[in-house]
Amino acid sequence: MTTPREKLALLRKVAGPALALLVIANFAGYALLGSNGLLALTDYHDRIAAKQKELVVVEKERAHLANQVRLLNPSNVDPDFADELVRKKTGQVRKDEFIMPVN
Repeated sequence: MTTPREKLALLRKVAGPALALLVIANFAGYALLGSNGLLALTDYHDRIAAKQKELVVVEKERAHLANQVRLLNPSNVDPDFADELVRKKTGQVRKDEFIMPVN
């Protein structure tokens, strides 16, 4: 039979490695299941695909705005475009008028 002292000594010998295993298991769990773990990789790929689609839309809008800036350049202003833009922004377009967009 073991005495309480032997049990306590055995418990002290096992406590260090058991604590180390718990710490390692904790880090391994976060490496697999955490917000930045391996299982979150598919979520990252989905978010990247969505952001790339959004980037295409933003680049088209940027190209459109760059074209408008080019048309409003003070050295070579297109008077028709300037008139169209001013009338749209100030609400001076009547319902029976048709303004053709310049791209």
